[in-house]
Amino acid sequence: MQIINSVQEMQQWCLSHKKAGKTIGLVPTMGYLHNGHLALVKAARKECDIVVVSVFVNPIQFGVGEDFEEYPRDLSHDAGLLEKEQVNAVFAPPVREMYPAGYNTFVEVTGEITQKMCGNSRPGHFKGVTTVVSKLFHICFADRAYFGQKDAQQAMIVDKMVRELNFPLEIIRVPIVREPDGLAMSSRNVYLDADQRKQALVLNQALQAAQQVIQEGERNIEVVRDVMKKKIEQSPDARIDYIEINDARDLSTVERITEPVLLALAVRFGNTRLIDNLLVEV
Repeated sequence: MQIINSVQEMQQWCLSHKKAGKTIGLVPTMGYLHNGHLALVKAARKECDIVVVSVFVNPIQFGVGEDFEEYPRDLSHDAGLLEKEQVNAVFAPPVREMYPAGYNTFVEVTGEITQKMCGNSRPGHFKGVTTVVSKLFHICFADRAYFGQKDAQQAMIVDKMVRELNFPLEIIRVPIVREPDGLAMSSRNVYLDADQRKQALVLNQALQAAQQVIQEGERNIEVVRDVMKKKIEQSPDARIDYIEINDARDLSTVERITEPVLLALAVRFGNTRLIDNLLVEV
């Protein structure tokens, strides 16, 4: 497995494999890998000849006061995990490689899909995401790129960008990987103290409670949202960022639950912001 830090070297390495007729699967990450990331890697390994994992904490998707400096990093640990998964190359560029002095070019998806949920609570976040993945797609000549369903809004936005800008690659979404007790795996889980970690279980519990009332016939958005809100408020340290119920296809606003919906929430425990979601069929 190669670890490559240079954009030019990464492009040349990937282009040589493309010219040899190989398919390239890209798994974009910010590192500090867990089994959720490895599920993406395993999916790519099954479907592609060459697997590239990018490890890059992208500064332009962090807002003022967010945790860019504190975001956990451990490249040597990540590389050990990826080598066991038979990854072919790790692309781990320094910030100056991705954004050299004078950099001022961005890719942005606009519209309702980016204005709600994390787009509303983290202004500019998705502009940073779409810019960096656009660069990664070009650098790595990816045929397929793998994203986790935990970041459902991100995956939908990237997919929309790829379709509308005619990128020659396919976006693959991989189901959420959870801890045995139901907490969605996240690099930010390490920030939680023991009590917060226990309280964080309420995220999945709230989603499951909402799914149950929908399956029992409830179609009123506010009633279902209130079920999640009351469940989360049972945890003393939980501070709700958002609770949303949107169309599962494009995150458009729904008046009543008549089609598949995405239940999504973001909640803070202390300084740690966690997200989770659940796709519910009607």
